[in-house]
Formats: sequence, structure tokens, C-alpha cells
Amino acid sequence: MPDFETIASRYIDSWNQRDARARHAAIEQAWAEDGRYTDPLGDSEGREAIAATIAEAQARFPGFVFRLTGPVDGHHNLCRFAWELGPEGAEAPIAGSDVALVDSDGALKRVVGFLDRVPAA
Repeated sequence: MPDFETIASRYIDSWNQRDARARHAAIEQAWAEDGRYTDPLGDSEGREAIAATIAEAQARFPGFVFRLTGPVDGHHNLCRFAWELGPEGAEAPIAGSDVALVDSDGALKRVVGFLDRVPAA
């Protein structure tokens, strides 16, 4: 059985890498080459597109960090986990949950994200 805690931690780490080179290295470690990320705001396929999506989120929320909240749950090659996005050491205004499909090596093949809490526009 995959180590879902490590998989989720690597995933969150890739979202927090501000340096482009470090972000690409984190994505290469966490994601399958043909990985796909989908949430209500977009759909990205492949490591380069995922890196661009992460860079866009960082530009939209400067100084915010992602953190896991609660346990990571998984079975077979699927896992789910909750996260929040906010300033370091402060209450997070944004929260969500993701469901991930991993390959036999534990690399992310598909992540579907849901936004559970977003600020009012």
C-alpha cells in the first residue's frame, strides 16, 4: 500500500515551492509525467502545466502557504486529504479537500480538488 501521508506531504510541498527550479524538482518527485490536476478554477495536464497552475496560485495569493489539515485517508491507489491556504501562522481564509489517484510507484496520476471555504468576493 502506498505511503499516503508522504504522498500528500510531497503534493503540498510542491504547492509551497516559490523558486521555479525547486518547484519543478518537487513536482517531478511527486507527480507522474502525465499527471493531471483539476479543480473548480481549471484543469492542468502534465508537469509543466501543473507547475504553471501552482505559479499562478502563488501569484494570486502572495505570502500564503498550503498546509494539510487532519489525517490523510487512503486505500488501494486512492487517497483524500484536506488542506488550507493562508498566511504563515494565521487563520487560513481558504480551505479545500483533494482526492488523488496514484500509480504503482506512488506518483500522483490525477488529483481532483474541491474548494470548501473561500472568501466572499
